[in-house]
Amino acid sequence: MTIEAPAEHRLLEPYRSEYVRLSGVIGMLNDNPVYATIATGDLARARAFYEGTLGFGVEMEDPTGGVLYGSGGTRFLLYPSEFAGGAQQTVATWFVDDVDAMVAELAGKGITFEQYDLPGLKTDERGIAETGPFKGAWFKDPDGNILNVGQGPTS
Repeated sequence: MTIEAPAEHRLLEPYRSEYVRLSGVIGMLNDNPVYATIATGDLARARAFYEGTLGFGVEMEDPTGGVLYGSGGTRFLLYPSEFAGGAQQTVATWFVDDVDAMVAELAGKGITFEQYDLPGLKTDERGIAETGPFKGAWFKDPDGNILNVGQGPTS
């Protein structure tokens, strides 16, 4: 028995380690990698940001317009959508070894970090917040999607 992925999910097929278990049932979600999917209203502008400013290289282009980027052994998909920029929460986080150094590097490339003064989350003048063992800083892409660089325990 073969189960074919829906057309909108075929972009990720080359990256799946296992499509169907021997029983013919797709495995549990926690057995599979998870990828961020980031919507954009202007693919050319977003690509200039993700490739030019942030330095990502294209792994694969979908003929329907999506672009798949590799990042530290994971991936994220940038795709055109009329609903881009509507999310008011973090859409992707990159875990880094040194948030302070990453914020300095990104600020040097023109990235402006968000300032928050919320219960349990207050950023310093650089845009870095410390919450227990975690540190993080948030910035937006050209569509207003909120992105994060974070540091903390990974296990």
